[in-house]
Amino acid sequence: MNTPDILSPMGALLEKHLLEIPEVGDVVPGTVIHVASSFALIDLGGLGTGIVLGKEMRDGLGMEGKLKLGSQVSATLMNFENEDGYIELSIREASYEKSWEDIENKLTSRESVTTKITDANKGGLMVEINGIAGFLPVSQLASEHYPRVEDGDKNKILDLLKKLTGQEVVVRILDADRESEKLIVSEKAAQSEKERELINLFQIGDIVEGEVSGVVDFGAFVKFAPKTDAQGKTSHEKLEGLVHISELAWQLIDDPREMIKTGDTVQAKIIGIEETRISLSMKALKEDPWTTVDQKYKTGDIVEGKVDKINHFGAFVYLDEDIHGLAHVSEFQEVYPGRKIEEVFQEGQSYSWKILSIEAKTHRMGLLPVKEGSTKETAA
Repeated sequence: MNTPDILSPMGALLEKHLLEIPEVGDVVPGTVIHVASSFALIDLGGLGTGIVLGKEMRDGLGMEGKLKLGSQVSATLMNFENEDGYIELSIREASYEKSWEDIENKLTSRESVTTKITDANKGGLMVEINGIAGFLPVSQLASEHYPRVEDGDKNKILDLLKKLTGQEVVVRILDADRESEKLIVSEKAAQSEKERELINLFQIGDIVEGEVSGVVDFGAFVKFAPKTDAQGKTSHEKLEGLVHISELAWQLIDDPREMIKTGDTVQAKIIGIEETRISLSMKALKEDPWTTVDQKYKTGDIVEGKVDKINHFGAFVYLDEDIHGLAHVSEFQEVYPGRKIEEVFQEGQSYSWKILSIEAKTHRMGLLPVKEGSTKETAA
């Protein structure tokens, strides 16, 4: 008669421990039983005593400097027995995976993270989250940190970015790839929720007053604040909108810096709100001069006009401070066949023109150059 195998209490215990013996690379729990400047001893229970040496004590999640007697830690098993007979462990290795798990969770939950700027280059700022190096592109900086350099000099931009080194910023993770160790963050995205609350206090058509915070080739940035917040209290938070170069004035503008400067106080009308982007217009607060153009000019009139700009498709001409027209290169060739516009006209000089067409709604006027000595009859 066969009887079932019955393990002794010790055999059962051994079998249990055999099943629990980890492999190199596994993460094991333990208790700190000794801490020195360059190593720490970890009680691993039935496995014995482990040792963590030097840089392997570093934990991206903030464990370094917190290894205290009795504290519970997780460590990666690196070697079952080193030359001193200890099981060799790495807290750093264990924390690396834990760091990425935390980062990926923050990416999914859209959680904001406080991080310190460690360095800067011309493209943006270097940061570190959970011991993992990340990048904060210039385009993802909040308005208060965005480097607005009027002449666009990249070296000046870099100088401004380097001044941010050492500062703490609140960011949101935009992209995290453990395999390629790519971590991209955004300060602008972290502020978007707060900005949306303020933006909800405005609507298209509102008129705001603010300070010009920067002037660039394509327009001017204006910072402004609502008079009251959602609770009816005075708000100290500010929003920033862009007055595109085409919305600065009714006239054609080549360089915004010629009419507006950083620090100027201006009024503007909100003409667009998209997510956290606010579009402003200064010219919308002024009467459109083209609404009365037919009271001043008629098709067929011979008028005086100053050449403002010459390019490959013609000459832009101002008849007065507000109204401009185009003498297209094809019209010029009819009057001056075989010649170039710049051979006949100079920017800043006034000449005679015949009005060929007026399109008030689209702010367009077609002009024909009138040769010197021509009469109205011959021009016609």
